[in-house]
Amino acid sequence: MSRKKFDYLIKLTYDKDYKGYVADVVNLYGCMSQGKTKKEALANVNKAIQAYMRTVTKGGRNTEFTKKTVDITIPSLSVHA
Repeated sequence: MSRKKFDYLIKLTYDKDYKGYVADVVNLYGCMSQGKTKKEALANVNKAIQAYMRTVTKGGRNTEFTKKTVDITIPSLSVHA
């Protein structure tokens, strides 16, 4: 089995009710984890990414992944005071 490295965008958000961090993998829909510290949340989300990828590719002999770049215009946000 060949090993490859991929880059993921992880959004860390502090949850005051949980009193810890939620780590959401932006480019893997539904893949997230949490931890009381940033370090713990990132370690936990690494495990979640690995489990996510194992699940996606499990038995998927016909599964392919393609990296695409989409060129879109994002409107600027205006702040009204």
